[in-house]
Amino acid sequence: MAVLPVASRKAEISRWENGHVLPEPAMRRVFREIYGRTDEDLGFPSSVDGRPLGEELVERLVIARRVDPQTVELFRREVDGVRHADRRFGSAERLERLRGQISELDDLIRHTLLQRHRAPLAGVLTEASTLAGWTSLDIGSLKQAWAHYEQAKAAAREAESAALLAHATAEQAFVLIDAGNVEDAVELFAEARDIGKRAPRLLRAWLAAAQGEGHAISGDGDNALRSFDEADELRPSELVYPELPFLFLGGTHLDRWRGNALVHLGAEEAISHLEAVIDGVPSEFVRARASACVDLALAYGAAGDREGAETYARQARQLISQLRSARLRRRLERLVLPQPSRELR
Repeated sequence: MAVLPVASRKAEISRWENGHVLPEPAMRRVFREIYGRTDEDLGFPSSVDGRPLGEELVERLVIARRVDPQTVELFRREVDGVRHADRRFGSAERLERLRGQISELDDLIRHTLLQRHRAPLAGVLTEASTLAGWTSLDIGSLKQAWAHYEQAKAAAREAESAALLAHATAEQAFVLIDAGNVEDAVELFAEARDIGKRAPRLLRAWLAAAQGEGHAISGDGDNALRSFDEADELRPSELVYPELPFLFLGGTHLDRWRGNALVHLGAEEAISHLEAVIDGVPSEFVRARASACVDLALAYGAAGDREGAETYARQARQLISQLRSARLRRRLERLVLPQPSRELR
């Protein structure tokens, strides 16, 4: 559907309210969204493109009946492709694509009759919605991020998956952090860990690290480091779980995550810790490397080392420009460069 300019929409609404026109089917959806009413409430005829609504329902039910395991796997691969592209290139260009996938999945689920067929689709919808929540958070749209995570949690319940629900709940806590509500975020991390207490070890390790970051941001160093110790203990030797394709704790990722917490805590060892792991971040993981550079710039700035802070800030800006990450850019803006030293006369 072509998106009408705001002025054109206002004119269309005015003409309809004055009884001069009957909106086209594409515009009726806009009216339903604006007024929160059904076609019947708004006085629109019970047809779509000239077809009775009953026919449209039958068509949608027929399409949904075609869903099979191969169809579900196709949707899952599409979501996974967006996920891998996000790690390398950033979120902005991929959000609309994700929204299209989410809309298609949601429509299929609504018209799939049996729970045993709905659950696999709902699992993919959870992954897609969680990823959309993260990409929305990355570009700075907290309202959209929150809505996507709410949809992800609802889909996880439909999928009857505690693991998916725990992951979506923990990621939603980061929206609270970015909104400045750290106290509630810490409670939500704890709830996520409780939901996922019987999940695979990989997810439990990830949940512990996420909670560790929340504690670090709240200034609770003891609990932060304790959570990261738990994540280390839980991290399995096998880091590939087909049912958890959205998780990655391989290589230096968990060590880099602990370094991020050390920066939040203002710990002296943050610099040495992060410099020991940054070279182990694969070059194709642009987001992870950008995050590490931001952390090192902030750590050097806090330590009063202007040259070190400027060096890593420069690298971070180059990577952030590729990602177009508003979230990382905001973190880097907190950098306070020390004043250059002056020679005594």
